Amino acid sequence: MTALTSIHPLVTLDAFGRDPWWVILVKTLLIFVILVLLTLFNIWWERRVVARMQHRIGPNVHGPFGLLQSLADGVKLALKEDIIPKAADKVVFLLAPVIAVVPAFVTFSVIPFGPVVDVPFSDVRTPLQLTDMPVAVLFVMAIASIGIYGIVLGGWSSGSTYSLLGGLRSSAQMISYEVAMGLALVAVFLYAGSMSTSEIVEAQDQFWFGLILVPSFVIYTISMVGETNRAPFDLPEAEGELVGGFHTEYSSLKFALFFLAEYINMATVSALATTLFLGGWHAPWGIVHVWPGANEGYWPLLWFFGKVLFFIFIFIWLRGSLPRLRYDQFMAFGWKRLIPISLVWIIAVATIRTVSLEGGINRQYLLIGIGVLAVLFLVLTFVGDSTADTDEAAATDGTAGRAGGGRPQTAGNGGYPVPPMPTGGAVRGPARPLTFESPSIRQSPTTSNAAPAREEI
Repeated sequence: MTALTSIHPLVTLDAFGRDPWWVILVKTLLIFVILVLLTLFNIWWERRVVARMQHRIGPNVHGPFGLLQSLADGVKLALKEDIIPKAADKVVFLLAPVIAVVPAFVTFSVIPFGPVVDVPFSDVRTPLQLTDMPVAVLFVMAIASIGIYGIVLGGWSSGSTYSLLGGLRSSAQMISYEVAMGLALVAVFLYAGSMSTSEIVEAQDQFWFGLILVPSFVIYTISMVGETNRAPFDLPEAEGELVGGFHTEYSSLKFALFFLAEYINMATVSALATTLFLGGWHAPWGIVHVWPGANEGYWPLLWFFGKVLFFIFIFIWLRGSLPRLRYDQFMAFGWKRLIPISLVWIIAVATIRTVSLEGGINRQYLLIGIGVLAVLFLVLTFVGDSTADTDEAAATDGTAGRAGGGRPQTAGNGGYPVPPMPTGGAVRGPARPLTFESPSIRQSPTTSNAAPAREEI
């Protein structure tokens, strides 16, 4: 695959900023249309795949194979009544969905879809990418983080406790997993020698970073699910606890904007994973040897969107397979697992790159040493958590023992977080009748020594 650089022209930063204004306008409109159509398709695809997993049919009425079902749902949302709660901050309430959806569109401006191509019916040559910059990946991370404000402000401005809790959960979750996601990308920057998306794609001309940087790839894949608030990490909108989460009070087009932002963010993180780890628009192995023109012209669009849809399928597969995590477990996994492992992996990659560039140490022994240290680190992490769980279980047993042993307890004679069982075990059958003291007898001073009269209900 070393001959690929001579087959298609290299895409460098010098190729950007020279397009005519109408080419920039056409690129912008095409990105907008592609993202909207991709959202409609992903909604239909998710419903069909989950239905197949659950032995159902899924949408199959509107249009061929039910493809127009998502469009019908969008029209239905647009025609619904637009309700604004009385306790809501109206200005922020209306701005929050816009703040959430606009960054989702902007992030695709630096995603490379293909090489330099000829524009039909003209003599213009342009890369299949709106723009690029030396810090394009950091630009994507920064713009994506702005979308968090839309979710937080939407939950706060609704004037609802459930919405506020959903917004707080979302802010904590997305910030926590953005840290792990950013650390996972450092190894890519070290190997590519650039933070430009087009140059990172060109750096994977021979080997995809998803293979030589497997830990970074796995950490990024887990973090992107937590970053997009998708199952099993969809805790900000846990319907069993928060009704609907941050968008509980939203309806009509405002709710549709939040829905659109979620699915575009799925496409964004999938496109970024394709660009950074799966070679971007490069064709899979073997195809170039059979078909030398696989990376020329507009054919790379096929490989790019095929890889993006692979990640979208992973999202759908997880939603149809895994139950929702408990919130404290989810946050502990991010801070106690992903971030420490990412830091250790960054040190290992930096050491390997230094040795590879400067020499002086046998790489085989270096890799063995790094592997041993990684295993020890994981063992210590799990042992530490097991010890903490044992201490917590012992404390809980002690509390339960005091509840059954006669020591008085606070908080209504109940243990925390699980109240103790009744003395005689679980109560079966109908409940006992409620009895109350008679008010006239309870207030009479002459009946203080007599047994109190009771009324049975």
